[in-house]
Amino acid sequence: MNPLLKNTSIGSWVTLAHPGIAEIMASAGFDWLAVELEHSAITIREAEELIRVIELKGVVPFVRLSSNNPEQVKRVMDAGSHGVIVPMVNSVQDAETAVAAVKYPPRGKRSFGLARAHGYGTTFKKYLEWQEEHTMVVVQIEHIEAVNNIDLILAVPGVDAYFVGPYDLSGSLGIPGQFDHPDFLSAMEQIKCAGQASGKPGGKHIVEPSETELVQSIEEGNQFIAYSLDTRMLDTMCRNALGHVAGLRN
Repeated sequence: MNPLLKNTSIGSWVTLAHPGIAEIMASAGFDWLAVELEHSAITIREAEELIRVIELKGVVPFVRLSSNNPEQVKRVMDAGSHGVIVPMVNSVQDAETAVAAVKYPPRGKRSFGLARAHGYGTTFKKYLEWQEEHTMVVVQIEHIEAVNNIDLILAVPGVDAYFVGPYDLSGSLGIPGQFDHPDFLSAMEQIKCAGQASGKPGGKHIVEPSETELVQSIEEGNQFIAYSLDTRMLDTMCRNALGHVAGLRN
C-alpha cells in the first residue's frame, strides 16, 4: 500500500490555475492536493505547473480527471501527477480502464514517453520502478449504479482508494443536495460497509469548509478525505469576515 494511504490523509481541490494558490495550500499542511480538471478551466500546461509546485512543496499531487479518458490520464501522469481521481466510476469496466491507463505494460496499457515524470529521460528506469507501487487510482462513487456495484469496483486490482461525490450521488437518487434523506443515508452506509470490507481507504468530499464536519468525518472512520476547495475557502472567509462587521459600517 502506498504510504499516503496507510493513515488518515486530508487533501483539497485546486481549481484556480495560479501557482501561488497551490503553493499556499501546499504550505498549509495538506497531505495531498488534487488539480481539478473536471469543473475548472485549468489546461494541461497549467496542470503541469501546479503539479510541479505541489510536488516541490513535499505534498502528493493528484489530478481529478474531466472524464475516465486514457489519453488525459497519460498526459497528466507524464506531467508528474502521482495519481488520478476518476469521476463517475460506475462499473468494474470503468475501474479497470482507469487502472490500465495509469500503469505501464504488462500490468496496464499506458504508453511510454519521456516527459517531466521521467526527468525528461534521465530517470526513466527509476520512474518505471517507482510507478509500480506509488502511482494511485482513486475512484469516485457518485452514482447509484456505482453503489450497486461497489463491492466489485473496490475489488479491482489497482484501485487504491475511493471518494464519495455527495452532490452527484444525491442527484442520481433524484434528491439533489438532500444529504439527510433516507435514500442518501442508506447509500452512504452501503458504501461505508463495502469500503471497510475491502480494506481500502475512502471518504467523502466535504465541499463547504467546516471544521466540525471534518472532525466528524474522521471520527466516522473516513481515511481519505477531501476538505473543500480553494474557491469555497476563499469565498467563505471573505463573507464571514464582512458579515461580522456588517452592522458596524455607516
